Amino acid sequence: VPMISGRGLGHTGGTLDKLDAIPGYRTTPDIETFQAVARAVGCAIVGQTAELAPADRRFYGVRDVTATVESVPLITASILSKKLAAGLGGLVMDVKVGNGAFMTNVEEARTLAESIVTVAIGAGLPTRALITDMNQVLGKAAGNALEVAEAIDYLTGRMRDPRLHGVVMALASEMLTLGGLAEDEADATKRIERVLGLGAAAEAFGKMVAALGGPPDILDRTDDHLARAPGVLAVTPPHEGFVAALDTRAIGLAVIALGGGRVRADQAIDPTVGFSEIAGIGEPVGPGRPLALVHARNREEAEGAAETLRQAVIIEAEAAEPPPLIHACVSGPDHWSPGTP
Repeated sequence: VPMISGRGLGHTGGTLDKLDAIPGYRTTPDIETFQAVARAVGCAIVGQTAELAPADRRFYGVRDVTATVESVPLITASILSKKLAAGLGGLVMDVKVGNGAFMTNVEEARTLAESIVTVAIGAGLPTRALITDMNQVLGKAAGNALEVAEAIDYLTGRMRDPRLHGVVMALASEMLTLGGLAEDEADATKRIERVLGLGAAAEAFGKMVAALGGPPDILDRTDDHLARAPGVLAVTPPHEGFVAALDTRAIGLAVIALGGGRVRADQAIDPTVGFSEIAGIGEPVGPGRPLALVHARNREEAEGAAETLRQAVIIEAEAAEPPPLIHACVSGPDHWSPGTP
């Protein structure tokens, strides 16, 4: 599984920015190293270089500042330039929808999904797209090092957020069936649960990190290798109740304000800042359960982020039903199947 990823755009975090939180990890190796790691480990996540999708690298640097982040043709071209360059035999896309996504409603998300699927299939790449919910944070963390730690906790089984697990299982299942490695969804599910349960998935991640220059014991000594922010502040809710809704885009912008994202292409990112233990829709909050923990460089920035989060959350007296996790699957311009909660 060769994956060429990008950096953060707008309020969204970038895969490479997250991996940069791992000391020593090389996100821009030469092609020979990229190929060797993918062959030896089975997966490699890297970024664009002067040799890999060079035009997209330039586009990436200017889209933030030219109001073209949400352009469907540019999103399609950016994504597929990297995927096609990787020489894939099949592609499964996760297209987000909701107040934390570029596409805020299902119709917009379907337009993007069909654009990606149609262009990819036209280029000879079998492709499917799942439209998944982003009306709240996926998992419990927002911020580069914090999200890497959560991903490692997921792989090792230390902690698995149900929504994150649901999306992982759905996407991986599509990958296995599309690649002919599983007969159907039930067979795929068994295979995925087996590699998670045996620790094989975590082991593959650890090998990939080590092969690309990161610490070989990242799984066992995660806290030792991932830097931490100087301070942590619990965000107390304005009153007791249940989370009914979140402005996920505002949370992403709060991470940027803390220094965890960029508003200019040349800005450096602080990988340590962000939020952890974020309460999801339907979860109780009150004196004993904060909305989240803010990880910040100083008290002033922490309190500013805390206030932004309070303004981004609606709390009601009764628990609300979370939105569906998987809205639909797109396998072609005329193939649209509903998702499941």
